Formats: sequence, C-alpha cells, structure tokens
Amino acid sequence: MTQVRRYGRAVAGVVAVLALGFVVHGGRGGDHGGAAAASASPDAAVGTDATGAAGAGTAAPVPSASDNYDPARYAAQVRTRATQAGIDPQLLMAILYNESYKPHDPAMERAWQKLKPDAAFGIANMHRAAFDDTKVGRDFADRQWEQLPDDPDLAIEAAAWFLHDLAAQLPAHRAAGLDQDELLALGYNAGAGNMLAFARGTSVGPAASSYLGQLHANWDKAAAALEQ
Repeated sequence: MTQVRRYGRAVAGVVAVLALGFVVHGGRGGDHGGAAAASASPDAAVGTDATGAAGAGTAAPVPSASDNYDPARYAAQVRTRATQAGIDPQLLMAILYNESYKPHDPAMERAWQKLKPDAAFGIANMHRAAFDDTKVGRDFADRQWEQLPDDPDLAIEAAAWFLHDLAAQLPAHRAAGLDQDELLALGYNAGAGNMLAFARGTSVGPAASSYLGQLHANWDKAAAALEQ
C-alpha cells in the first residue's frame, strides 16, 4: 500500500509539472503527426553501428536528455544531422528551443504518455505517426518511436529529416509574407497541410503566430548555440 501511495504521488508530481508547462505555453505541443511527411531518399547516408542503431556521426558524445536540458548542448548533433538532411542548422536548433517548453526527462515523458497516449516523445517533441513516416527508407528505419526519450541524437536526426520532407513539399511559387524557414517551422508545429495552406497565402492563426514568434525570439540564441 505504501508503494502504491508513493507511485500515486510520483505520477501526480509529473502531471503537475507537465500541466504547468502546457498552461504556460498555451497547450501547444508541436502537432508533428497532423499530416504525413512525404517520403524522400536521404541525400547523405548516416552511419550505423553493429546493432543497426543510427550512430551520432560525430566524435562528440551525446548528452543525456535527463540532464539539465539546454538545446545548445546538442550543437554538434544538430550541425551533423542538419547537414545530412540538407536543412538549415539554425532552423533545427531554433525549433529545439521552441520545443523545450516541457521537461524532457525520459521517465517523466513516459509517465505522461501513459496518461496521454498521443503525447510526443523526445527533445524534438515528435509524435509516433510523424516518426514512423519519416524513418521509411532512412538509416534509422529499424529504430522505434519509443526510443526517442533516451536517444537525443535519434530525435534530432528524425526532426532534421522531417524538415527535409516538409521542404520537399513546398511549392516553387509561394505567397509573399513567410520565408522558407518560417514555413518549415510552421509545418513542424502544425503539419504539412497547414504549412501548404500558409504557403498559398492563408492567414496565420493565433497558435501558429505564437509558435512563429517564439521561433523569431529563439533565432539569435540558436545561432549562438551553434557557435559553441
């Protein structure tokens, strides 16, 4: 009975911390499963170890997501994965800052997911459907969404290729007002369908505007982090 009470208090603590994060940030969590990303062949191969797990592709050790979380600690991984996916490292880093509004401790993420099965996993807040779509044909195709909380490099790699796939869907001619990085960030948050609507000139709503405002606020911070 004592163990049950302790478990109940632990779960309640997780809920309180995460709920506070959702209140402060308007309940936004990055709707990366809202639309399937188009599959595309990778432009560069990612090394794998003997077990088939995607390697970091860099000599720098990967910090644990359970440590004090600051996206700047993953600068080496962001530079490597963004380059492999052919996207702007500053965009990827800024998105990690946008998605840092909630704790990324693996145990807390899993406890929250038991209460909210459609919750996102990993430091890039990726939903299962988005991860499963993105990994097809890639060197991390044998990895599982459930591994994201414990593997920040995998989360960064998947986010980079998700952005790559979003970029492949953007039309050549777009309405004025939003540049490519802004559209990709909105696609990461709201899904490909909404991104394409914004590219056609649909007005950006309050939630998307908030995400875009945070991206702008984190842009210089992302650049500074990548210089470390």
